[in-house]
Order: sequence, then structure tokens, then C-alpha cells
Amino acid sequence: MPDKVPFEYAIIRFVPKVEREEFFNVGVLLFSKRKKFLGIKFHIDEKKFEAFSSEIELADIENYLKSWELVCHGNPNGGAIEKLELSDRFRWLAASKSTILQCSKTHSGLCTNPKETLEGLFESFVL
Repeated sequence: MPDKVPFEYAIIRFVPKVEREEFFNVGVLLFSKRKKFLGIKFHIDEKKFEAFSSEIELADIENYLKSWELVCHGNPNGGAIEKLELSDRFRWLAASKSTILQCSKTHSGLCTNPKETLEGLFESFVL
């Protein structure tokens, strides 16, 4: 059996009215220092979105999440943050925010394949 390595993850939440603190999960961030992996997976359920928000456009939230994806992958279009180390990018994305996209507390675990683990967490917490 391959050696397991530590990883950290946070659930991405859509919070349409920050003052009400109501949310639903839209994605997962996962970071593994040993595997040099930082990944994001997201999906916005349109029915939930419509039930939660009438003031925000779905395309705006999708674009915001796509910018997070650019940061994860170190894409130059991700801005100055993309130049940071993987761990710093993860911490920046997962940091506590008072915006319509927020992350849960950071959780940890052990895995052999971060990409597969990201997929499993996504299926458990988002779909």
C-alpha cells in the first residue's frame, strides 16, 4: 500500500446575504504540501442558487470561482497571488472572508492521491 500523505481542505460556500449567514456548498479546495498539489472543484446547483438569490447573477459567481481556479493552478491571469507558494495560495483562498463566497474551517486528513480525494470530497459535500 502506498504511503499516505497529509492534506488540508476547505469547503467553498455560497453566502448570498452575508448578514443572514445562510449558505450552500459549491466547491472544495484541497492542498497537499508533500504531493505539491493545490486543486479546486466546484459546481453551482442552479435550483438552489435561484432559491437563495435573486439579486446575484449565476455567471458572476461562476466567474469568481474560475478566478479562484486560476490562482490554484498558478495561472498568470490569476493576478499577483498566483506567484505565491502553493501553501500561501491555499491559505489566501481558504481565509475567513465576509463575502458571498466563503470557506469552511480548514480540515485535514491523509491520502495517497490528492486528485482522487478532491473528487471524493466534492461528491460528498457538494453534489
